[in-house]
Amino acid sequence: MSQQKIDHDPNYSRKPVQIADRIWWVGHILPNDPFQCHVYLIENGDQSILIDPGSMLTFRHTLAKIEQIIPFSNIRYFICHHQDPDITSCLPLIDQITSRSDAVILSHWRAIALLKHLGLNMPFACVEEMGWKIDLGGRQLECIFPPYLHFPGAFCTFDPASGTLFSSDLFGGFTEKWQLFASDETYFEAIRPFHEHYMPSRDILFNCLCKLEKYPLLRIAPQHGSIIPETLIPLIIARLKTIDCGLYLMTHTSSDIKRLTRLNAILRAFLVSMATYRDFKEIVGMCASQIRQILPVPQIDFLARQDNDALLCLSCSKPQTISSEEIPPQVLEVFANNSHSLAYSTELQTPWEEQESETGSKSAPAEHNDATRIAGNLIIPLIESGGHRVIAVAILRFSEAFEVDEETRDLLTQLAVPLSVAVERELIYLSLELERQKYYEQSIRDPLTSLYTRIYMHESVRRLFNIHDRNPSAAVGIISLDIDHFKTVNDRFGHQSGDEVLKEFAALLIKETRAEDIQVRLGGEEFAVFIVNCTPRFVIEIAERIRQKFNDLRLDGVLQGSRFSVSCGAIIRNQHETLHDALHRADTTLYLAKDKGRNQVCSDISA
Repeated sequence: MSQQKIDHDPNYSRKPVQIADRIWWVGHILPNDPFQCHVYLIENGDQSILIDPGSMLTFRHTLAKIEQIIPFSNIRYFICHHQDPDITSCLPLIDQITSRSDAVILSHWRAIALLKHLGLNMPFACVEEMGWKIDLGGRQLECIFPPYLHFPGAFCTFDPASGTLFSSDLFGGFTEKWQLFASDETYFEAIRPFHEHYMPSRDILFNCLCKLEKYPLLRIAPQHGSIIPETLIPLIIARLKTIDCGLYLMTHTSSDIKRLTRLNAILRAFLVSMATYRDFKEIVGMCASQIRQILPVPQIDFLARQDNDALLCLSCSKPQTISSEEIPPQVLEVFANNSHSLAYSTELQTPWEEQESETGSKSAPAEHNDATRIAGNLIIPLIESGGHRVIAVAILRFSEAFEVDEETRDLLTQLAVPLSVAVERELIYLSLELERQKYYEQSIRDPLTSLYTRIYMHESVRRLFNIHDRNPSAAVGIISLDIDHFKTVNDRFGHQSGDEVLKEFAALLIKETRAEDIQVRLGGEEFAVFIVNCTPRFVIEIAERIRQKFNDLRLDGVLQGSRFSVSCGAIIRNQHETLHDALHRADTTLYLAKDKGRNQVCSDISA
């Protein structure tokens, strides 16, 4: 009978199922039990073996199936891969009905130390003392020791003749719908939660899997779940090597496997995103999508502590500094007290998003005994690595009232750890970027006037000229400027006063031109401004405005009462004209302005 027919046979629960040559499934289906236990029979004359005999709930059904194949008296060995009652509680009954003197219960010494308290007459045989081999007279089984999976003395049994591994709890699964044979790779989702909570360590599991995959496995017959055919074995082993185990380490109160599995999936996905993505917003987006699976939280905001009293909003399209006056008091209180407890509020103003809200109520720490019903926002402190200082907060915005119970707090508390790492990493990146930007600015800015240098001019203007060469409407205007009689200022008032005049003139250039224009100090008292996307009239108007404003400039101190002027030469660059040639034309018109008496604008273009 095919596997599909077996799983759908209505008489199936009353009959044994042959899964390989002289190997039978003789278990029993318990209604509505996702933790079904299997019993297997190796038919070998009067040297037959019953593997993991079962419990008092199922053994009478198992006995009936055995009797359909062989007399029960043919069974010599009763293998117990561990001591759990779901496979051993029927031993007292077996002890009563077994009459042969050479029958033994075979197990590991750790399990025997516990099973002996059942007070059985039947003797125990220890797999270690048997050299991890069971000789059936022409058919030899090998016992495999995978310590701590799930019990320190648990073991598996391999039958080389059929290629069958009786794997005990390994490869077991929670099966909500009964299925003796795994049909496809989706069975792994039944295996995953079983191993995540039942196996103690990923390293131990990985080591055991590496040992088992060396055997020529044709099928795996676990104690729970479904029998795995040869085609699925490599895939199942490969995936099991990647899962995290020991879910009970993640909670202090709950043993809810589904919830712990979900928490583990969220943490795993978040850690993967941290390893995969560099951008903080991508990481947070992944985290938010995972959190939304269990909480009604459409938005998460992050505020990070800076060296001054301001905070940095990492949720904005670009990190934005927010002064302490704009920060909601609930958040300030968390930072001020270095509070490690969750806080909540029914309203929370967020001025950085320009959202209207009534005055936020004072936050209160989330209680740890009773569930808190959140109808607004939850504030999660994020703690620096290896310390106690709150470096940031995550603000979860609930779209509807939600009861935050102890397990939800556990989840959020555990999420706070990788979130803290992500924020800390982002702050380091931002700090490095600010340093890089500072040094870059220092390399392209004149230290006295903060105008661009010649070096930057050559790089940036080249890009403007390339655009102009492709598009004649993207005209570039050039104004060449020279402060009149500047040497007199230095000679009469000193170089410090001369520097003050240069700084004031530079500030005037920046004020009277646009952000996209390029203001350059060429050297000494010589300057140039490159006007982007302009008309001839616009260029002349800017030059004339700068000249007039500089005329009107009045300074204090030793320069009080002094009047200043500047000569300007204005041109429109010709397409495909080089920077050298364009600056030469602008300088020619500047010299013309000086020759005509200074304090004026000359141009070779008509407005």
